Amino acid sequence: MEHNMKLSQAELQATARAEAFAMPIEQIDPGTPTYFQNDTVGHYFERLRRDDPVHHCNSGLYGPYWSVTRFQDIMHVDTNHGIFSSDWSQGGIAITDQPPGESQLQMFIAMDPPRHDVQRKAVQPIVAPGNLANLQGLIRERTCKVLDGLPRNETFNWVELVSIELTTLMLATLFDFPLEDRHLLTHWSDVATSNKDVDPNAPTREERLAELHKMAAYFTRLWNERVNASPGSDLISMMAHNPETRNMTPQEFMGNLVLLIVGGNDTTRNSMTGGLLALHNNPAEWDKLRKNPTLVENMVSEIIRWQTPLAHMRRTALQDTELGGKQIKKGDKVVMWYLSGNRDDEAIPNANQFIIDRPRARQHLSFGFGIHRCVGNRLAEMQLRILWEEINKRFPFIEVVADPVRVRSPFVRGFTELMVRIPT
Repeated sequence: MEHNMKLSQAELQATARAEAFAMPIEQIDPGTPTYFQNDTVGHYFERLRRDDPVHHCNSGLYGPYWSVTRFQDIMHVDTNHGIFSSDWSQGGIAITDQPPGESQLQMFIAMDPPRHDVQRKAVQPIVAPGNLANLQGLIRERTCKVLDGLPRNETFNWVELVSIELTTLMLATLFDFPLEDRHLLTHWSDVATSNKDVDPNAPTREERLAELHKMAAYFTRLWNERVNASPGSDLISMMAHNPETRNMTPQEFMGNLVLLIVGGNDTTRNSMTGGLLALHNNPAEWDKLRKNPTLVENMVSEIIRWQTPLAHMRRTALQDTELGGKQIKKGDKVVMWYLSGNRDDEAIPNANQFIIDRPRARQHLSFGFGIHRCVGNRLAEMQLRILWEEINKRFPFIEVVADPVRVRSPFVRGFTELMVRIPT
């Protein structure tokens, strides 16, 4: 059965590769959701990097937009926020446009300076080095408890029992959120990143808004408790007591909640799953890790590059400009495909190989660059490092028994299922 499983996956990849290199280039839309669901998008990115690295898609699911596919061009866009805006009023950070009549979520990642700078600064203390050092013991304790509770010689879903559980426990700690309700954080993260246009199984617009309003109501209750208490070290208390964030509009409050929940949940959780899958598919690398456990820290950066848990970020041009020999007009939608940049051989040698002892492994695009670089990147790395240190101590081998089930999304590059078995 496993042989057939691999054969069908190989056939799928071969068919996609042939199509990607035969299709007229103007017809390629790398944001096609099925490319991500089937994990075939890499072939289309390879073609674009070679033949049309700044590529215009004239029509389709997302309307006209530019795809930026090479590492250096992505860096240029990401670090020039004065030309390429992420502000919600210009269109925000995702390839999908907001439906007519639905207001954009006003989160600081979707703001330009100066508003961006003051709101980001309000939450930075929680991921300061001193606070990360304080969190390390708790993260390790919880990681050990989760791993020690896993079934042996039974098939189970790694996404649910490990990736979601660990990231949700961490999120609940950052928000000082009631642990018994922590499943709500996962649910709200999934709802916030869902899109009916991209995934027919996603909630409707009305259902999505209803759930986000429930989220806002829950957090408003926590906010009201903390704004009247002494300042605490959790995210809600930090925002409630900081002069730059305590008077946020309801839209800004909801937007920043979504940002912090998705940023703290989806990215780490999908790297926890993607790392196990990468080691399963590259057994020689797993052997390297077993023989030299000190490689964990470097491997974590390689996992984050390899997985690229957020496949893209979108910007909007504030003025006419040139990029990669193409004329970008004011108002154009520009999509930085981090996933493609992380496979660019010109910037990263052997970029299509998973190499856990890769030199300069932190030189990747997964956290972004410039003023919007992921505020929690060191926390994400620490969670993954502790997870793999503790896996190494316990399990010489974790068997992946079926192909993963991937999310149908060009934004969150994630999984809903990875069935595994841990032999005794």
